[in-house]
Amino acid sequence: MGREPEARVPGREILLSQQPVTAADLDYIAAHVGQFGADNRAGIERTLHRVSAIRNRSGRIVGVTCRAGRAVTGTAAIFRDLVESGQSVLLLGRPGIGKTTMLRESARLVADEQRKRVVIVDTSNEIGGDGDIPHPGIGRARRMQVRTPLQQHAVMIEAVENHMPEVIVIDEIGTELEAAAARTIAERGVQLIATAHGQTLENLLVNPTLNDLLGGIQSVTLSDEEARRRGTQKTVLERKARPTFDVLIEIQDRERVAVHQPLADVVDAALRGAMAPPRIRMRTREGRVISSVEAEPVQPAAAKNGNGQAARKPRAIFPYGVSRLYLEQSIRDLELPVRVLGNLDGADLVLTLKNYYRRRPDILRQAEGSGVPVHILRSNSVTQVKDVLTRIYAAEPQDGGVQKALEETSQAIRSVRANLRAIELTPQNAYVRRLQHQMVSENYLTARSTGKEPQRRLRILPTPDAE
Repeated sequence: MGREPEARVPGREILLSQQPVTAADLDYIAAHVGQFGADNRAGIERTLHRVSAIRNRSGRIVGVTCRAGRAVTGTAAIFRDLVESGQSVLLLGRPGIGKTTMLRESARLVADEQRKRVVIVDTSNEIGGDGDIPHPGIGRARRMQVRTPLQQHAVMIEAVENHMPEVIVIDEIGTELEAAAARTIAERGVQLIATAHGQTLENLLVNPTLNDLLGGIQSVTLSDEEARRRGTQKTVLERKARPTFDVLIEIQDRERVAVHQPLADVVDAALRGAMAPPRIRMRTREGRVISSVEAEPVQPAAAKNGNGQAARKPRAIFPYGVSRLYLEQSIRDLELPVRVLGNLDGADLVLTLKNYYRRRPDILRQAEGSGVPVHILRSNSVTQVKDVLTRIYAAEPQDGGVQKALEETSQAIRSVRANLRAIELTPQNAYVRRLQHQMVSENYLTARSTGKEPQRRLRILPTPDAE
């Protein structure tokens, strides 16, 4: 109220009118959408649009956020095999990245193409839309609405007890009661497909409310003999039980995900201080899914090289003043196994601009005080971001230059196509191998990495099934 209305789309804002919003405008909107629930959300019947109210202290609506929702087919193709395998899948990702869209598409795939009995527990009508008749985007899946968010856990149990589902789909598990209900459902043999509050596996591990989804974390005191055998301190962290989910998928952007599987082994490794590397999956512009991109193992954060610097490459970057869109685009183009964080927690590297660094804000002082490297860019552009990422990740290959390695790859691709015989390339570092993998995929061939460091190299195959 009292401000000009604006539309926000990725990377820019659009002014919709020069006239400030009035109380009459807001009353008109409230009268033409569905009823606002306890979570201050309403919808428009037979659509996936969402209207959220901002109220003053007396309860009157003084602002609204209208999100345009749509069902996008094909968004779950990047992990379709995992959803259709019958394993329970948990999706994580920052707000607005498309978790709910992927969840809706997953429900449709299982219900329509596998003909399974699917029940959606739809707390805010985001999955199936407003009104009594659900949006066709969920296919044959049935939808149970929740009267108030506080009752989501009860409706989850009711769905299992009353409606004989083979699959239950849940959006935004966020409380201990909901986590406990999810465990109960999984123990009854029902497949779960769900999203949770958090962006990464590390977020859930340190979240006391939700780490039960990972099996729960407890402190255990070992005997002197066992501690010596393990080479650890006497007090260690261990899982209490099996994770509720079999697979955890971090949605890094709409075309790139990190798959943690099997989740029990991944959690055990993380509690020992050495996170197992996730499997990176990417969807190309042509719609093909590439799942062979390598991710370097994550060593304990304290591991240092001889110069006292971190021995591993950064795997989580926090942009401060640098465009997140530019950073994500650069990571996609360079095919780097890197996550973009929204805060300093868990970051291995901070990217910022000159003018921000000169002001020495608290967050940059905190980063430097914690030993997190801060890289300074001259300008906020894709070129600058790509340059700094290339310098960080591109160590020189053993035989003299990235360009030479890519020329060798190009020649090998032509030879494999002509002779239909596999060819092994010269050993290269992980960054160059990623570039080689991309070249091979773009030429519709297959490449596999073979050998151990520092002799790890690509073997280019004429067909996906060739040995």
